[in-house]
Amino acid sequence: MEKGLVIKNTGSWYIVKTNDNKLVSCKIKGNFRLKGIRSTNPVAVGDHVKISINPEGTAFITDIEDRKNYIIRKASNLSKQSHIIAANIDRCLLFITINYPETSTTFIDRFLASAEAYRVPISLVFNKTDFYSEEELQRMDNLISLYTHIGYPCYRISALQNKGTETLAQEIKEGITLLSGHSGVGKSTFINALLPHLQLKTGEISTAHHTGTHTTTFSEMFPISENGYIIDTPGIKGFGTFDMKDEEVGHYFKEIFAFSSQCKYGDCTHRHEPGCAVREAVANHEISESRYLSYLNILEDKDESKYRTAY
Repeated sequence: MEKGLVIKNTGSWYIVKTNDNKLVSCKIKGNFRLKGIRSTNPVAVGDHVKISINPEGTAFITDIEDRKNYIIRKASNLSKQSHIIAANIDRCLLFITINYPETSTTFIDRFLASAEAYRVPISLVFNKTDFYSEEELQRMDNLISLYTHIGYPCYRISALQNKGTETLAQEIKEGITLLSGHSGVGKSTFINALLPHLQLKTGEISTAHHTGTHTTTFSEMFPISENGYIIDTPGIKGFGTFDMKDEEVGHYFKEIFAFSSQCKYGDCTHRHEPGCAVREAVANHEISESRYLSYLNILEDKDESKYRTAY
């Protein structure tokens, strides 16, 4: 029995780096899925696992060690299953573009709420600053102002021109950093700026829809220093929050949670109750309308097209 770290998931196979630095291709034991893990991928990149290697060279993952955290999303629109994006991460960088493709505040806020729920520190990386019109730059500045005020670190970069990337590289040189965002937001370009020897494939932007073409097929972990790793993930089209009870959702919006202690009723859902301090804060512009609408959107979850699987 050996121990190791899952550094790549190829769908049916997992690449495990053992404690003595061997790379072993592993499958999951058949009965492994019966442990009540309602997930399309019971094992994720970043998991610490035990593996059993058979004499003929095949290997199986037999156990997962407890995770300190993970990022999880709904697998598809009507699914009762989740998809674990990565586990045991020290921080997440959510890549955001104002256009080419556009990242909506709904998507950002759903991702942030999930990161809060699973205790993952998260920063926002606004990429393609070399690309935008004056109007788009103003919108970017407004979003940076909004999220910085809430308490999320924000970075402005142009991965293509390697501007602003050095500061970010310093921030992530220790520990495990997850990169996420839509296809086409520049994750692979950023990794190539950090690790030119990898020469990761970068996608073209579809001119018809300003959306990214999908280039990363599987999650994979790359070393960036002696003690630092980054995890590159496939682009996510929609982000469905998973297993959040209605009364918990407000806990994962920092500013809504802060005001909720002043609500007249302890179980206030901040939708229609009298004496709601949150709605009053929205009216007074102390909570942004976009954040409040994202909060309501998670509660309603009516638009199931948000949960299409990643392309």
